Amino acid sequence: MSKRFRICTILSAAGALTGLALTAAGPAAPGNPPITGPYTHENLSIFLIHSARNATGHKLLTLQEAMEQKKTVVYETGSVNQLAIENQSSEDVYIQAGDIVKGGRQDRVLSTDVLLPAHSGRLPISSFCVEQGRWSKRGAEAADQFGSSNSVVAGKALKMAVMDKKDQGQVWNQVAVAREELAVASGGSAVGRGTGSGTSRSGSAPPSARPAPTATTSMQVAMESQPVVDATDAYLRDLAKIVDGQSDAVGYAYAINGKLNSAEVYASHELFLKMWPKLARASAVEALAERPRAQASQKAPEIPAVQAALSDAEKAAEASKQVNGPLTVVKKESAQTLLFETRDQGSQDEWMHRSYVVK
Repeated sequence: MSKRFRICTILSAAGALTGLALTAAGPAAPGNPPITGPYTHENLSIFLIHSARNATGHKLLTLQEAMEQKKTVVYETGSVNQLAIENQSSEDVYIQAGDIVKGGRQDRVLSTDVLLPAHSGRLPISSFCVEQGRWSKRGAEAADQFGSSNSVVAGKALKMAVMDKKDQGQVWNQVAVAREELAVASGGSAVGRGTGSGTSRSGSAPPSARPAPTATTSMQVAMESQPVVDATDAYLRDLAKIVDGQSDAVGYAYAINGKLNSAEVYASHELFLKMWPKLARASAVEALAERPRAQASQKAPEIPAVQAALSDAEKAAEASKQVNGPLTVVKKESAQTLLFETRDQGSQDEWMHRSYVVK
């Protein structure tokens, strides 16, 4: 895989059931990936996607790892829709469209897939605001840089506003809807309120060190609010470890309230495992928001239905195509699914990430 900087806008990815349900996959139909599941907690059902294709040759840091290790810096530029990023390490860094960076003058979501090379220098990267209103320092956070990237956007409509529609107004609208739904589902009015620095329970600042709550419109802080964390932790206790021992798992698909929602698939098991905690949390947040609409009669889809949705999208004609240096981004659309596929021209057009969204 080329070491050059690669950047591409991704055009493109109260339950009746309780506990953890598990169904092993039978033999996959020709051309279909082996799938296991569903692994279910309440209204969220997850399917693991397996593959013998496991491109492990290129070792990557995720943006979360790189920022935690102080190897990559994301800078505030004063422009809502463009930030700057710099890899100061000797390792390449993978950034996925939908990654949220927290801090600066307002929290942002990065709208591009990027492979950031070692010692990259400062480079532009496109973004959308996921926190309407604030344009100043928050608590102890820096105003000129971003401190963390521990989450990806949660919710199909919000994800599509970022990756497909690419419209700031739609992003703000979907953030507002998601925050309201989380407040209702979690029973926590604090979902619409921040914690000053916004440090989550897993963050470094103890509760006594956090500023008093202040009004916020931040999607990130809403996901970090205690009612949402407590509610989603119940999902993750059942589902987070389903990848353990699954050495050929390269992605997952999930259904909410019995309906297939989305899927994310990667070129390697290693990259999927690194992204999995963020992806699992985002899926749990989305399921929580949808839980008030769950019905006892809703059951998870069967594995053939999941395979059919993925296969239909892969076989569909290209709806759009964008070439950005060594990367090509292809959007395909079938009757039921959208596929956003990032390909590497330097590796014989092998894909490195596929994101599926079910209509």
